[in-house]
Amino acid sequence: MGRVRCTFAAAALLAACRHDPHSTGHGVYADIVARDVPIIEKSVGVPFKRKPVIEVTTRDQVRAFLLQQMRGSAELRLITGQEAAYKALGLIPDTMNVAKLLVDVLAEQIIGLYNPKTKVLYVVDGLPEEVVGPTIMHELVHALQDQYVNLDSLMHAPNDDDHLLAAKTVIEGEAQFEQMQQLVGDGNVIVRLPGGRERLRDLIRDAQMTPRFSAAPMVVQEEALFAYINGADFVQRFKAREPGKLPFLDLPQSTEQVMHDRAYFASPRDAPIRVELPKVHGEIYQNTLGEFDTRLFLYEHLKDQLTAARAAIGWGGDRYVVLGTSGGNGIAWVTAWDSATDAAEFVDALGQAIQKRYNIAAPSIGAGGVRTYTGHGRTVVVTPREIDGKNAVLMVDVPAGVSPQLLDFSRVTLGG
Repeated sequence: MGRVRCTFAAAALLAACRHDPHSTGHGVYADIVARDVPIIEKSVGVPFKRKPVIEVTTRDQVRAFLLQQMRGSAELRLITGQEAAYKALGLIPDTMNVAKLLVDVLAEQIIGLYNPKTKVLYVVDGLPEEVVGPTIMHELVHALQDQYVNLDSLMHAPNDDDHLLAAKTVIEGEAQFEQMQQLVGDGNVIVRLPGGRERLRDLIRDAQMTPRFSAAPMVVQEEALFAYINGADFVQRFKAREPGKLPFLDLPQSTEQVMHDRAYFASPRDAPIRVELPKVHGEIYQNTLGEFDTRLFLYEHLKDQLTAARAAIGWGGDRYVVLGTSGGNGIAWVTAWDSATDAAEFVDALGQAIQKRYNIAAPSIGAGGVRTYTGHGRTVVVTPREIDGKNAVLMVDVPAGVSPQLLDFSRVTLGG
């Protein structure tokens, strides 16, 4: 489900199950595997190179290992950094413990997962076949993918959350697509499903809405759903446009490419602009948001889907850094845009989001269109600028009394 997106989830759970003695390679689930393997091979278009292996685990094992995994220094740094970023952006409450949330949600939801490290598909014991059956089919698709591309390496894109979410979306989306295809019985899954994309979204959302997940912040829910809903949609479009090809061998680089045909299927593709920030004092964490999370940020504060989507659609690239200051954490976020019009539309929507988030008045306007918002214990400065012929916007949000001149915009570079 997301990093706040849970990039650790599969490896954490499945490593926990590594030594479970109840192997079912020839046991209780062997009949389901024997039934599903030829169906998956025919639908995906390639054969298994080796027989998949299934083992059984328990929910107690899952939770115990997740807790242990959270104590790892690398994972803890990642989660702590992402928690600081999402709090700075107002996407999660300041009091939320993200590590605990992730353990609770994952332990509640997990039915089965494929581990690319151990090459084993693990299933939680004691569940009815109508629940286990679809899960095994879904995870068998991952096992097949892993025999043609290293899933473990694909799931690691250091300091580029948007790229990682895009890759995860196609990997999960293909498994979701194949699962849905068996339900509908036609390659045109989403079109033939009554209600189309909205009905698919409702079905997946309903399946995910366990008590803890339904109580999670919007960003956690939507990132999880994106991987399955938008992923299945992308895979269907890919199969229609690129028959005979495998989507996981040509992954999108951004959520923009997942969502928009013009960004992925055009030649050349609309590759994300690489935004590089200068060193800043007090850096806590640095990463990217991407078009999808930019949309979520705007929607979180505007509660207007149309405005949020329109303002994010010209996204070209971004980079943010969370900073520790004498008054608390702040954030500096640089976004790059496809055109001056796209940048201006984003600046307007961003301004509305800032005003609604902090309940503050209209900004003061300075030279070059710089907007300064003050109130509610914050100072937020939005600066539009052209860098090497590309349109960029810097937002700095710091506690009142702290200078917003924390990042030298003139030293930001935008690459291809």
